[in-house]
Amino acid sequence: MPEPTPPAAGRRERKKAATRQAIADAALRLFLERGYDQVSVRDVAEAADVSVTTVFKHFSGKEALVFDQEESTDAVLVAAVRDRAPGTTVPDALRQHVLDTWLPIAEHPRRVEFNRLVDTTPALRAYAERMWVRHTDTLAAAIADEFGVAHGHLACTALARFTLDVPALAQGRPDHRAAVEEIFGILTNGWRPPEPTD
Repeated sequence: MPEPTPPAAGRRERKKAATRQAIADAALRLFLERGYDQVSVRDVAEAADVSVTTVFKHFSGKEALVFDQEESTDAVLVAAVRDRAPGTTVPDALRQHVLDTWLPIAEHPRRVEFNRLVDTTPALRAYAERMWVRHTDTLAAAIADEFGVAHGHLACTALARFTLDVPALAQGRPDHRAAVEEIFGILTNGWRPPEPTD
């Protein structure tokens, strides 16, 4: 039996997503090749074979081209907390979320170049910091809602902040997965003095 024809709205959404990804890919390639400040939005539009207007339909500004997955991050973080399996603790759900989403990014062959681009570009560093604060507030609120406490509760904010810091803490370690597991072990069970090694 033939597959039913997907609805037109589904095709439109896929086309929209493909255009957005093509723009983001072109932008990152140009930024890594030439440097962020040496590339204009018009350059990106030409490389992606779209108009400047189309670029701005998909991205709020030039910085957003670098963090192309950022738009959905808040929703994904909230879902990790709210949609966790029955019996799964919030820290365990967040640990799994970090493993599922960050490990593939950490092992991407161009990750070092990407980090260098952000670290050496003041506009991108500032954007990343604003993004980080916003995600912390969103995740902390979702955690607070799960426990029926007021937004801004220190325990919820601390868990959100440390969760979002896990990738930065684990980045330089030889075994990313083991580092993530160890950090969440500390968050879950409390800090203990490390055993001396011979």
